[in-house]
Amino acid sequence: MNPKRCAACKYLRRRCPKDCIFSPYFPPSDPDKFACIHRIYGAGNVSKMLQQLPVQTRAEAVESLSFEAKCRVDDPVYGCVGIISLLQTQIQNTQALLAKTQAEIAVAQNKQNQ
Repeated sequence: MNPKRCAACKYLRRRCPKDCIFSPYFPPSDPDKFACIHRIYGAGNVSKMLQQLPVQTRAEAVESLSFEAKCRVDDPVYGCVGIISLLQTQIQNTQALLAKTQAEIAVAQNKQNQ
């Protein structure tokens, strides 16, 4: 048993074994990270997902799950899709503004050349 339980084992109120799948990704200093993930996905599902992944990609998967869970808690309807949609709208608006500005520059250059 680890002297310091990981955030997941603390949250689940259990012993933290030496081979705990959560301990490398949920340090005791950040308990909210696991609480949010557990609230959305459940500890058993997260454990199964991590076990199916290669060790070298688990940290990235945990960060992705954490981001998605936080987005889902903040916006239960859209989650991270709401952020993506907002960013796509901003990109479209910026592209339209850029095209308009480029057209105005072209018109100004044509007037100068005449």
